[in-house]
Amino acid sequence: MDSTVEKHCVELVALGRSGHTAVLEGNTLHVWGGYMSTAESEVFLPSDEIWLYDLERGLWEMSQMSGEIPPPMSGTCSCFLIGHMYIFGGYDDTGQTNQLYRVNLLDGDYRWTNVKAESGSPPSPRDKLCCWVFNNRVTYFGGYGHKTLDDIMDDKSFIVDTASLEQNVGWGWNNEVHVFDTTLASWREPRSSETTPSDIHCLDLESWTWSEIVPISTLPGGRSWHSLTAVSDNTLFLFGGLNVDCKPMSDRWVLDVDTKTWREFDHPNNNKPRLWHTASQAKDSDVVVFGGSCDYVLLVGTYENLTGHSNDALVFQTQPYPLFRICVDCMAKNVNNCKMLQNQLPSLPRKLQEAVQRRTSRLI
Repeated sequence: MDSTVEKHCVELVALGRSGHTAVLEGNTLHVWGGYMSTAESEVFLPSDEIWLYDLERGLWEMSQMSGEIPPPMSGTCSCFLIGHMYIFGGYDDTGQTNQLYRVNLLDGDYRWTNVKAESGSPPSPRDKLCCWVFNNRVTYFGGYGHKTLDDIMDDKSFIVDTASLEQNVGWGWNNEVHVFDTTLASWREPRSSETTPSDIHCLDLESWTWSEIVPISTLPGGRSWHSLTAVSDNTLFLFGGLNVDCKPMSDRWVLDVDTKTWREFDHPNNNKPRLWHTASQAKDSDVVVFGGSCDYVLLVGTYENLTGHSNDALVFQTQPYPLFRICVDCMAKNVNNCKMLQNQLPSLPRKLQEAVQRRTSRLI
């Protein structure tokens, strides 16, 4: 059952934003950074605060951050590893960056550390890249950034935007793969196979070879600024993005990588297109989508009818729920309107009783 997670604490709600980053720890979504477009300017959201969203109670909380605080920026890439959120890259007032930061999400201090490598060289400055975790290492792929023309000449993995050439520097997209080992604090760039991704590709993180996945079913339309989230060992969840006609999308697809088939699903959020949002895997293979733009971000603030950035949290169900969750959902929904159910709560098994109490404590 897809739904928009209700916000009962109207006094404290994260601002709408795009280009932010988010990770999920337990039942708490952690949201950091991003920007907002207005008629007057583009505003980066504060980098010394992190927003926490309790998915069970539907409540927001904001915590101040300290330490070596990153600059306010958008387009950074994040992951959750051993209790820490790592962020790399991004775009700030000075352009793209290649700095790596981490913050402990479990100790309650939210103190940033600028992570310095003991060996190896970081990727060139970039934003809009992706990353994933494997064996205590973070693998980064792609992104938009800049290099000197001398570096570009010998770099087949860098696609230059010819309109952006400026003196000795060129901007463009890349197909590079970089790995940061959090145990050794080291960077390396593994030599991957010559095949470079253009559509659906899989990268083997041991042999560093790319292989193309050729679907045998109907394909989703081409897009950018979408999200693609792993929800199981063989299933990927695709949502939203911007199509080739620069129209925001709200379609939902699931790819089975074993059978190489796409399936499109109807959902209640068809009227809520999103692009440059975040999507995080939650319990029971749910996907939590937060924020993003409801319109083409480059036009927000230009036309009065464009709705701009969102602060909705959308929850998508990708598989049947276990019986325990079905029971909790049903009781939490009906307990306040059913006297008999209220009287029987103390008789429930302790685990089920505590789960219902956590859910119903959000109501104010």
